[in-house]
Amino acid sequence: MPAFTSLSHDTLFQSDEGSMCVLCKGSRMLCGKTRCPILVKFYVSQDVRQRIDRLEIDGTTPPGVFVGRFGYPHVYVGPLIPPVKGDTSLFDTPEQWLGKTIDDIVNFRFSLVRGKHRVHVSNVENSGRIIDATRELALATLPTDIEAKFLKKPSGRIILDDEIQPFGPSAPLKNIDVGNIKIDDRIEKVHSDGDLKAKEAVLSLYGDGTFVSKIQRAFSVGAFGIRKARKFVPTRWSITAVDSIISSDLMDKVRDNPLINEFRVYESWNLDNRFVILVMPYEWSYELVEAWYPNTVWNPAGKQIVIFSDAEGYDGRTTYAQIGGCYYAARLASAEFLVGEKRQARVVILREAHPGYIMPVGVWNVRENARNAFRSAPRKFDTLKEVFSYVSTRLDIEMERWIDNSAMLRDVLHQRRLWDFVKEVDRK
Repeated sequence: MPAFTSLSHDTLFQSDEGSMCVLCKGSRMLCGKTRCPILVKFYVSQDVRQRIDRLEIDGTTPPGVFVGRFGYPHVYVGPLIPPVKGDTSLFDTPEQWLGKTIDDIVNFRFSLVRGKHRVHVSNVENSGRIIDATRELALATLPTDIEAKFLKKPSGRIILDDEIQPFGPSAPLKNIDVGNIKIDDRIEKVHSDGDLKAKEAVLSLYGDGTFVSKIQRAFSVGAFGIRKARKFVPTRWSITAVDSIISSDLMDKVRDNPLINEFRVYESWNLDNRFVILVMPYEWSYELVEAWYPNTVWNPAGKQIVIFSDAEGYDGRTTYAQIGGCYYAARLASAEFLVGEKRQARVVILREAHPGYIMPVGVWNVRENARNAFRSAPRKFDTLKEVFSYVSTRLDIEMERWIDNSAMLRDVLHQRRLWDFVKEVDRK
């Protein structure tokens, strides 16, 4: 097994893989991957290139929109448009992607051409017809026909990002013509309320059962909040903002619940990622520990397994998690589960990212895997020793390594609590 190192998230981006890629050109597999992630996208792009090699595209948006972040506060806003017609809803609904392959997801996303129109983030109400139509699409509930005319043919470099879903080429918009839009009544209601705060709008929609991805999409186009204060929010930021808002509210509810009365382990495996979740009979706290093998997307040139983590105690955290959006996505799933169980617990999520995970697909992968794990029947144990023994059979990395990199597991091992004494009395 490779050696280990513990690094901050920023450190992961310091290795220089570029020169290796130039030498390899996807043919010699110098990076050790079984397939070149750049070529995976390239082959998909060739499949759609002929259909987008033009100044006009006539297709059906899922619906999807994207708000960029470069140049903030002047950002690009626009719809996502595939060169196909029909039911394209799957292309922008990550809640339905669990079980899909990397190739499936790349096909969904790289088929979406991103139309771009530059606007100031504060200019939500008076930015013209293109922006008005884009906002309406963000509120829509069904795929919508759209014709787009561009100032130049769509093009774009390969984008790899762990926060957002992959997306295809882009081009500046000249104009768009949108068909009949079926607005989601739930989103329209909070959008029309100019006195409702953005946080309250998000929580209202979540309580009504609206997909988190739909809330994030509407949030990004400035659809929520006090009307005069509304702003466009880059898609990357809106995803984490919505996950954070919802999970913070759920955590408040979790703190009022009684403790669970056993140790539990939940699991989900997908895209060569293994998620093992420990739920323990202690007051609410949460931690995400991620282990990236060599030849995975965020450890491309390393020879060691990189492990890093973020955690928070009962009162929550006041600083942004170093791991990034994945932390808040998994926190939402964890708090969501405990609210449903009407219980309180400590949750530690252990993630092994193996070499088959050759490119990032977005934080939805973490959120939906955690949700999937919690939907499964758990393994239940009376002692932490039994938990560790079982987890050691499910993950390749030794349990001692996880403990060394987990503040929460070390705390459980070294801080005795009333529950521990109760269990000892019961055994006697």
